[in-house]
Amino acid sequence: MMNIKEAASRLGISARAIRFYEEKGLILPAKQSSNGYRTYTENDIWRLQTIAALREIGMSLQDITHALGEIDQGNQQRLEEYLELQQAVMYAQWIELKRMMDTTQRMIDLNRQDGPLDVSHLHDLADSARRLREARQNWHDRWNYDTQAAIHDQRVQAEGRVSTEHPNSEGRHHSANASPISDENEVSHPHQDADHSTPSDSNDTVQSSFYLYHNYDEALEQTTHLISPALGEKGLDIGTGTGNLAGKLLQHGADMTAIDQSREMLRRCRTKYPEMHVKLGNFLALPFADHSFDFVVSSFAFHHLSPDQQLLALQEMQRVLTSRGRIGLTDLMFVDSAHRDSYIRQAETTGHEELLRALRERHFPLLGELCSWLEQQGYVTKHVRHNELLHTLLAVPLR
Repeated sequence: MMNIKEAASRLGISARAIRFYEEKGLILPAKQSSNGYRTYTENDIWRLQTIAALREIGMSLQDITHALGEIDQGNQQRLEEYLELQQAVMYAQWIELKRMMDTTQRMIDLNRQDGPLDVSHLHDLADSARRLREARQNWHDRWNYDTQAAIHDQRVQAEGRVSTEHPNSEGRHHSANASPISDENEVSHPHQDADHSTPSDSNDTVQSSFYLYHNYDEALEQTTHLISPALGEKGLDIGTGTGNLAGKLLQHGADMTAIDQSREMLRRCRTKYPEMHVKLGNFLALPFADHSFDFVVSSFAFHHLSPDQQLLALQEMQRVLTSRGRIGLTDLMFVDSAHRDSYIRQAETTGHEELLRALRERHFPLLGELCSWLEQQGYVTKHVRHNELLHTLLAVPLR
């Protein structure tokens, strides 16, 4: 037993801090009946050390309260989730600080140029930096995937089965369990070799029902085929959900890490693939050091980001990839703006409210723009079309 002064001295914190934690209900020391003085046991000291450690990494008092509750119940997994969440926050802060440093250096470089400084250039840089910061901060899960985790796998398989009842844009039926598309259907960029037909060019029509996961299994198989991981290569699956794509790559010998912002999705992923590295995180602040992975993949998740956020996500993928690292994106995409405009016009003409709502809520990227941006960064791109909107895009660095 020790008094508050002795406890503060042992822990290297102030007595005032200990009283503050007591006021917040984080610690409940016993009081002597004779004089009401607090006395601290070894367990109290251990608890104070834990509180100090969690405060040291910037965890809020509310999260510390929850974390202590998980410790008391012996729930290591939930405690790990709180620590991972805090780590993700710190990575986001680090990325934002790094971006600010880069912007400042660009301003310095502008100022060093010969001739009078055009301050409008500084204003443009500041506006661009502000817009990207807001894009990073403004993302939130509008679909509440924690509540969908329990039925996610059943949903994607059900929609995949429905998709076999509808022909694709070329009139062929695809099986939800189809094998990878053969090499002759793989399309390389630039445009002269690509299938950039629009709905009006290829007799495509808007489906009477909109299914997000048409050709789901086929697309995941194709992504795995294009990535072709070597044994032991380190891969990252962003927005992994319950780990379906990451699991396929794991089975091909990759050392897979899967991240998602949904705790419930990740719990199901852990259950299905206990050997996989699973971590809380999101596209805009990947909680990993630079050059950590040989490839990065994502499926049916990129469209949750706004166009500005999609650019940030691509930059984050580049950051965590090795110099020869490759990117595989599988998602619903429009070929170009003409394809998007035609598709929306058809949906409006047919009064397809379900589809129009999906188009308003999600940001299906333009395949041509993605390929162009990646090629400007030194990648060669290849893409496969699975149906009217679903594509798999592979980007491999030239160097």
